Amino acid sequence: MINSTFSDMVGIKYPIIQGGMAWIADSSLAAGVSNAGGLGIITGNAPVDWVRDEIRKAKSLTDKPFGVNIMLLGETAEAIAKLVCEEGVKVVTTGAGNPGKYIEMWKQHDIKVIPVVPSVALAKRMERAGVDAVIAEGCESGGHVGELTTMALVPQVVDAVNIPVIAAGGIGDGRGAAAAFMLGASGIQVGTRFLVAHECTVHDNYKKRVISAKDIDTQVTGRPTGHPVRVIRNKLTRQFQLLEKEGAALERYEELGRGALSKAAREGDIDNGSVMAGQIAGLIGKEQSCSDIIEEIFNEAEINLRRVEKIFQIG
Repeated sequence: MINSTFSDMVGIKYPIIQGGMAWIADSSLAAGVSNAGGLGIITGNAPVDWVRDEIRKAKSLTDKPFGVNIMLLGETAEAIAKLVCEEGVKVVTTGAGNPGKYIEMWKQHDIKVIPVVPSVALAKRMERAGVDAVIAEGCESGGHVGELTTMALVPQVVDAVNIPVIAAGGIGDGRGAAAAFMLGASGIQVGTRFLVAHECTVHDNYKKRVISAKDIDTQVTGRPTGHPVRVIRNKLTRQFQLLEKEGAALERYEELGRGALSKAAREGDIDNGSVMAGQIAGLIGKEQSCSDIIEEIFNEAEINLRRVEKIFQIG
């Protein structure tokens, strides 16, 4: 079985983190992933009371470690940063900013801190700040993205830091996981594949759209805002394209995107909502349990790693 220093560090069976997807990553999905041997994550990009309730629900559904993802630019970020300490959460992942001002507080509560980084410079800065690991996320991922691909970013981050590096972006099966390990990663983060887990409570229309997606069906919108987002093409993405052609003011992007993820994830409007998904969506063809997804990924990864050994007669 594939194991790593990272999985030992956070107390999980398989070195896999579930992405902390806003409006999607709730207690049902987090507990499902944790019970299957991975690290389930609850989104912290939500009202404080909702996050508190989901943390407590997750505790009732699993006795395994799980974490909370905090979007540092979110309105409730500071309150959620304190909440995870109060609720005894074991792991925090962060995105959209620098978690430096919270690290000492989290460390005092024995919380493992794992920020998402889009560059070597930020990875090194986070290591100096005392984080436990970093998630090097390439632009193949769904949601907010950087510029570098996973293939280019991960090995450079691995070479630059001495803490575990988790690979993210474009990983949805055992081949992608094996490739990440070959690049030096100590684990993987997976988001899009878990969208179609039985335990994921996202609207059924959203799941069906991910399953029907082809390799070229995602695109990045909102680049002029400085916060580009990868989504599946629909009426909404065409409207964003028109704004780019017009050179529209940033306020019009904000107005168009306001509430769009909730519209898709909770209401099931996959035409006018933001259907965030990674480029790996074209590989996903069915719903499965979290357990089946994780076991399939790591069984396939092990087979592929052994295949590489055999082809190149390693050892």
